Amino acid sequence: MRAPHGSGPLAPAVFAVRGAALLLALVALAHTLVHGLAEPGLALVFGLLVAAGELIRRDAAGDREPAPLAAAGALGYALLGDSAGRPTAHGALQVIAVVVVAQALAAVPRGACGRRTDADRAARRTLTVGFAAVCFQPLYASGQAERWFGDGPYFPLFPLTVLALTALCDAVLAALLARSAARAEGPGALPPYGSLLADEVRALAGTGTAIGVTGVATALGVAVAGPWAPAVLCGPLLLTQVSARRYAAVRTTCRQTMASLARATEIAGYTPPGHARRVAALATAVGRELGLTGSRLTVLEHAALMHDIGQLSLVDPVAGGATALLPAAEQRRIALLGGAVVRRTGAGPAVAAVVERQADPYREQPLAARIVRTVNAYDDLCGEGVGGPLGALEQLRLGTGHDHQPQVVEALGRVLARGGLTPAGAG
Repeated sequence: MRAPHGSGPLAPAVFAVRGAALLLALVALAHTLVHGLAEPGLALVFGLLVAAGELIRRDAAGDREPAPLAAAGALGYALLGDSAGRPTAHGALQVIAVVVVAQALAAVPRGACGRRTDADRAARRTLTVGFAAVCFQPLYASGQAERWFGDGPYFPLFPLTVLALTALCDAVLAALLARSAARAEGPGALPPYGSLLADEVRALAGTGTAIGVTGVATALGVAVAGPWAPAVLCGPLLLTQVSARRYAAVRTTCRQTMASLARATEIAGYTPPGHARRVAALATAVGRELGLTGSRLTVLEHAALMHDIGQLSLVDPVAGGATALLPAAEQRRIALLGGAVVRRTGAGPAVAAVVERQADPYREQPLAARIVRTVNAYDDLCGEGVGGPLGALEQLRLGTGHDHQPQVVEALGRVLARGGLTPAGAG
């Protein structure tokens, strides 16, 4: 049995994130209770915006930011200076308190409906918003920001600078929590932290930019028009969220189609039961070991699921599904047919290209194709009874001169060693 999420070597860092968020929230709530709520109207507007964003958030796995409206509202409050031309005095601790209370209130109806609350995401948002508020509010209240940037067209550079620093802070926290979550998935699933951090930073160019810009625009809009600005400025982000949901639904349908097609070769007797699932899981772990993240890891997983679909073109199944025993021309034909099928599933040309390249010499293949080729051969060898996982690995090492990239084979060995060299067909 695997250790629960949050245990192991990374637990102290994750507990530090949660503990710091809890401590910050308690200090902010206590300060607000003692000193009272400044500008309660603004606090109510932004609190409702954050709560509404949390209520309509997505619960799909893999979403980098399932509640963009809540994130934009929280950032807008953290970067809020004037309101309708008059200075505000809510301060950084009140920002944190309002965001924490809004998240807690939104969690009540979500819990009543059986929808989960992600403690790690809540802690990450608390720390990220706290960072933005601490960077912005003291400099705004003391007048230092105005002395640096002036009170004219250059002033927006101040919240934009704070936004950039906040985005980097959020990427650091997100990568840390993602690494911990990956460790909980199973042996060998632990990706390098640097790769995860780079992936999070690259992702800032997408939804992260829209959220940040909306947050800054909301704060500047309130400075000019007052508390009614968020209702207008957050509208486009809400429409974007609806579109993202529809796109995610299409991706889910595509993945289900691929999983069904992958099982077709097993049902028809062309490959052993569970072969595609085992190859996909192990190939993903090897990809993480080699530093693949994000979309590159998704392409690898999908290609591993579909790598044998071309075998449906065979009149008679190959014994054990091991196409490596066929002539090179036949292997190439099967791979090309598999790629043609994948292109019709909507999986994308990158996935199809990996499937099509399975029969190429490994030195001519992209990394994802090399990984699928090696992991597929490992699963086939385990099924042939060549001496278990150790014997299968030894056979792969003997083929590194022509059939398999040495770095991929060694990465596979490390992944299997962390998992106790569990046979590929186990479970």
